[in-house]
Amino acid sequence: MQKTEPDRLIRFGLSELDPRTGELRSQGSKVKLQDQPLQILLALLEKPGDVVTREELRTKLWPADTFVDFDHGLNAAVKRLRDTLGDVAENPRYIETLPRHGYRFIAPVQRTSPANLRLPIPAVIRPRWLVAAGCIVLLLIMAASYLLRRHTNKTVQPDRRVMLAVLPFENLSGDPSQEFLSDGMTYEMINWLGRLDAHGLGVIAATSAMKYKNSPKRISEIGRELGVDYILEGSVKSEGDRVRVTVQLMAADNQAHLWADSYDRDRSDILLVQANIARAVTQQIRLTLTPQAQERLSRARRVNTDAYLDYLRGQLENPKFTYEAMAKEQAYYERALQKDPDFALAYFGLANCYLNYMITRRLPPGEAAIRTKEFVARALQLDVNLGEAYAVLAYTNWRYDWDVQAADRNFQRAFELSPNSVHVHLSHITYLAWRGHQTEAFAEQAIVRQLDPLRLEAGAQSGLIYYQLREYGPMLEEMHKYVSSNPGHWVGRVQLGVAYEGLGQTQQAIPEYQKAVEYSGNDNDPATSLAYAYARTGKRAEAEKILRDLLEQSKTSYASPYMIAAIYAGLGNKDKAFEFLAKAYEERSTDLSYFLKADLRMDTLRSDQRFQDLAKRVGLPL
Repeated sequence: MQKTEPDRLIRFGLSELDPRTGELRSQGSKVKLQDQPLQILLALLEKPGDVVTREELRTKLWPADTFVDFDHGLNAAVKRLRDTLGDVAENPRYIETLPRHGYRFIAPVQRTSPANLRLPIPAVIRPRWLVAAGCIVLLLIMAASYLLRRHTNKTVQPDRRVMLAVLPFENLSGDPSQEFLSDGMTYEMINWLGRLDAHGLGVIAATSAMKYKNSPKRISEIGRELGVDYILEGSVKSEGDRVRVTVQLMAADNQAHLWADSYDRDRSDILLVQANIARAVTQQIRLTLTPQAQERLSRARRVNTDAYLDYLRGQLENPKFTYEAMAKEQAYYERALQKDPDFALAYFGLANCYLNYMITRRLPPGEAAIRTKEFVARALQLDVNLGEAYAVLAYTNWRYDWDVQAADRNFQRAFELSPNSVHVHLSHITYLAWRGHQTEAFAEQAIVRQLDPLRLEAGAQSGLIYYQLREYGPMLEEMHKYVSSNPGHWVGRVQLGVAYEGLGQTQQAIPEYQKAVEYSGNDNDPATSLAYAYARTGKRAEAEKILRDLLEQSKTSYASPYMIAAIYAGLGNKDKAFEFLAKAYEERSTDLSYFLKADLRMDTLRSDQRFQDLAKRVGLPL
């Protein structure tokens, strides 16, 4: 192959390179090219169409006695060269990558003398008006170029956050059973990016982002619907112990490609890949990360591949929030920890499982709270930057410990570490509403709607705020809209029934409670609401049957004494109601902390001194 002649210019695409001076020009403008990318470009242009091995490039770039992380250094230099040329790794116009082997220059190349490219321009006398017009045109072109650069390479404005969406990663493995890996990668990239910058960056939550899986919509349309400035999309291909992740960042309004890269790594490096992508994205959108955020990225470590895959499977069960899904989720995390006993994310996953068991009455509150705190402590021991773990602890402080100071402190820490976590915001909304902080609760709700604009549960969260405020009119309106869009969600059915009952329309509430019992698998809460409604409408026999079932259940498994007390209150048996409320207090029932303040099922007891004494001991914000 003929080598590059040093006195001849090399043309490819709209660019030309002078090997003598190392000057690169694109469309007549000089382009800055650092030494190592220049040396790589010269090596590739010496053999266009042929492979230049990584070892050849190592010899050319670094002397034999130089100590350097060669793989990282070469990859970085090739990336800088691609950025300069406007090339994209996964769809190259100039430089093709041959994984673990080398690179090849694939564009047509021409060599010509400088004289053939730069013809002398004869001197002429131009009229003064023509010179002025030319200057004006030049200024307009420069202004347009400046505006275009600003439009496609935005910087963070001081008065607003840059909004970004991570679209569902595509599974390129050709195996549908690997879909969980691409979906899990999407969730984890959202988590990585969402933890980095509270004021500069907002990241759309997975609940909304995943609705665009396999969507035919254009990037600009998705950007408008989500209200974002940038979109990150990518693909995952898994082969044996290797995984190839390809990503690209685009401006949402005009679909301009701002950055792209690919990572061909061992599966155990997947967390390192995620950290590298997060770091690159923040650089492209010009965010200045705090030292804490930078340290968080640097703490990414290699993981046991099988443990990580089990963790991803558990994460995909979490949003379903059914009892069957909770059991599967717990099993995946436990299996992950058998393979990697120091896997912080799996411990956090288990903590969240036991919190859910506690607030849905699947386990006695003491047992569930102890396990929740145990797993939170272990997760934070391994990774002190897990903000969501502090939110789980805060929720436990509120619901089980009845300690609002500890809850406030841990919610604050959760927001510092995970400012974009919708789960943290949703937990805080409920807590704020319970404390009577209506303005703050709705302000949090606005943040959730920005971060998760397509989330159906946002309507249910509004219902929870109105529940704590006992404002049943707007609660009914919100829950009607929510249930019509999500008819199988049992919590929504319960709230709709409560809204009816709060407005004195108990007959309309009964069918909603019946559906909630069916959809929930006979959860104590909707069953109790149904019994209470039966009792208040004269159907005592039906109410007493549900009561007997709960009392029978309590002999062999956990049944909430608070719920039993509520049925007795509906039946008019105050002494029995207070007997079971005392049992609820003794076990620190999480139902007491949440329901007692606003529960209409307790209204017949509120004037009793025993109720007032109980409210003070629990620390209700009455």
